[in-house]
Amino acid sequence: MRSSLHFVSVAAIAAMLAAVPGSAQKTSGPKERYEMDVATASGFAAMAAGGGMGSALGMMLGGGPDGKVAHTLDLRLGSNQAPTSPPVRADHYFEPQAKLGKSVPLLGPEPGKWAPREETSDAMPDGFERPKGRMLLFWGCGAKAGPGQPVIIDFAKLAAGQMPPNLFTSTVPRIREVTTGNSKSYAGWPNSKSSKQPPKDSSLLGAHRIAGNVGPDISFTLAQDYMPALNASTAQQADGSILIRWNQLAPATGYVAWAFGGMDRGGAGGDMVWWTSSSAREFGGGLWDWLPPSVVANLVAKKIVMPPTQTSCQIPAEVKKASGEMLMGNLNAFGPEANFAYPPKPAGNAVWNIDWTAKVRFRSHTMLMIGADFGGMGAAGGAGDASAPAEKPKKKKCKGPLGIPLPDGAC
Repeated sequence: MRSSLHFVSVAAIAAMLAAVPGSAQKTSGPKERYEMDVATASGFAAMAAGGGMGSALGMMLGGGPDGKVAHTLDLRLGSNQAPTSPPVRADHYFEPQAKLGKSVPLLGPEPGKWAPREETSDAMPDGFERPKGRMLLFWGCGAKAGPGQPVIIDFAKLAAGQMPPNLFTSTVPRIREVTTGNSKSYAGWPNSKSSKQPPKDSSLLGAHRIAGNVGPDISFTLAQDYMPALNASTAQQADGSILIRWNQLAPATGYVAWAFGGMDRGGAGGDMVWWTSSSAREFGGGLWDWLPPSVVANLVAKKIVMPPTQTSCQIPAEVKKASGEMLMGNLNAFGPEANFAYPPKPAGNAVWNIDWTAKVRFRSHTMLMIGADFGGMGAAGGAGDASAPAEKPKKKKCKGPLGIPLPDGAC
């Protein structure tokens, strides 16, 4: 079912590219599709992006996140053609300012060794474990939780393996136009052979070329670079709520925040807490990811996503009280998109035979450690001092409520 949805989505891209009011123009293709997900991570998220949660925890105990910024890329190539000489392979060639060498290799899945993870809004994430205890759901910015909150899910009353109804909403799906499921040939990066991400002083401006053995070369020029870093801070208020503040990013199309609490209690049957800044009870996977500007604009209108002019949000006092000592949260800034297609659309109603399309998506995100005393660093996602002695942290499974792996940048 999910694969068919992806096929429809790909067809929709071609339709949108060809859409002209009153036109009967027909299209074919594209033969190849390319997606490039570009992210800027800051604060604790920058450390997590570089070395996982263990690295982030080590930083908390031995050094602050001041000025920490990381850039990440996720590259995906899909083709409706078989490789001229298996296996599937391609290279993305960069300008020198990208500081990734001449190119990075995109590789197809290796049976038994590596495969890209393709999450869907209607399937259990990898590593799902049935939790114990209860889940308390909160939503919305404000000093106090709104009416009907929290929604309490008692896992003891659920059948084994059964998920709470409507928890994984389809309103905000995780959007992937290029997947192994909708491509005869697929190649991606990072992969098992190459995974080193670009340095924080790299730039994507300029020419890009993707050449492989599954179709024609793809070439485009980017005028949009990595988004600026988010600098977020949190402060407990006299009424018990937590105020989150952040810098406004000019390229941002909207913001969303979320927080997890009581994660250390879940395994022992205690209460876990999940809060989102959405004014509706929306916990969709797309809110943790990249979303097109048009989708974000619609979500802003529905008050699911905060508008690009907003720079603060209060976590209700009830959320902090129910979470105990620490909340771990994230702030996500959705960004612009750049779309390319070749050859250019012909005039009139001439058939448009599309060789390839390329999409570049941008976002910026930061991690928040709220209410924990890590040598004075727990109250800020982008600032703090390192007064605590260094100590090697114990490695823990990086999972959030319901045993779900935490989003990219938190793990």
